[in-house]
Amino acid sequence: MDEENSKISSGSSIIDWLLEGGFEKDVVTTVFGPPGSGKSNLCMICLARNPDKKIIYIDTEGSFSVARLKQLTDDYETILKNVIVLNPTDFDEQKKVFDKLKKLVNDKIGLIIVDSIAMLYRLEVGKTKDVFNVNRDLGVQLADLVHITRKFKIPVLVTNQVYSDFEHKDKINMVGGDILKYASKCLIELQSFNGAKKAILRKHRSLPEGKEVIFKIIDNGFEEIEE
Repeated sequence: MDEENSKISSGSSIIDWLLEGGFEKDVVTTVFGPPGSGKSNLCMICLARNPDKKIIYIDTEGSFSVARLKQLTDDYETILKNVIVLNPTDFDEQKKVFDKLKKLVNDKIGLIIVDSIAMLYRLEVGKTKDVFNVNRDLGVQLADLVHITRKFKIPVLVTNQVYSDFEHKDKINMVGGDILKYASKCLIELQSFNGAKKAILRKHRSLPEGKEVIFKIIDNGFEEIEE
């Protein structure tokens, strides 16, 4: 796969700049950060800017918004015809959705979005004593995503939540920890501060870590803020 055809636009020139072209087609890209940092907005922007692609959108948080899509593009009717939205409401349903996902994938699918991968997992961990099997199930789901993106060259965009480290208050950790880190070849952290947002490249197989950009969310996407 040549360089020109190895990526898909994120839909945002800011994120495309951060990634030098966009999301790679054969890896899982995970975007993580606190509520309100722009994770779901990035998913909707990517959806809106790729109207020619069939897209599978797994929405565990109820964040898929037709109203937001209409703000982002006049071509929303075409996109809605091309998107398959799956809405699991608990972790058992999420497991069934991933079983269904494997059957839905074919060469016509151009993008898979999971927003978010760990919310229902986090709720399940909080109510069960069988954490080992819940972790195993999450690992299987991520392995399925890795297999799909590598075999079919379908870019996979995943969002994830964070939690604070009790011993180091200024440090945040991704929910799912190493399971997510190992599965994701690209990690982007989103932060909120002083009314603005920051995107920081935390992991990439060919780009330097620590590259960052400051932006704000506007009606038609993201807008860079000059420092």
